[in-house]
Amino acid sequence: MEGGNGSEAEREHDDDSVSKLLQDRFRLSAISIAEAQAKSNGMEIPEPITACIVDLAYKYAEQVAKDLELFAQHAGRKSVNMEDVILCAHRNEHLAASLRSFCNDLKAKEPQSERKRKKKSKKDDDAMTSDVHMLDN
Repeated sequence: MEGGNGSEAEREHDDDSVSKLLQDRFRLSAISIAEAQAKSNGMEIPEPITACIVDLAYKYAEQVAKDLELFAQHAGRKSVNMEDVILCAHRNEHLAASLRSFCNDLKAKEPQSERKRKKKSKKDDDAMTSDVHMLDN
């Protein structure tokens, strides 16, 4: 029994380590972005303000991640899709519009042959099903 508990404790420790690593990397990236934006606009951001911006961005990202997970669960899926992301951004119309545009661009870049092949294979499947069905009668 103790081996099972030790393994669970190790797993929790590993999860905490991964979370801490991701949090640190997020914070470093946010600081880098804030400093680059300030520099490109000829501004200087005091360290306490940068720390506040980074904390707010991290908390926002956490909330978005939780919302996305809930949207996917509500739809009965185990993974998040583009529609979940767009739905999550509904409070920010500019962001939602940008995401919709990005989604449409991705769909436009999808090779036509793949889209046609998917549709065609569905029709082929339907045709095969009806052929088999007709043979059963």
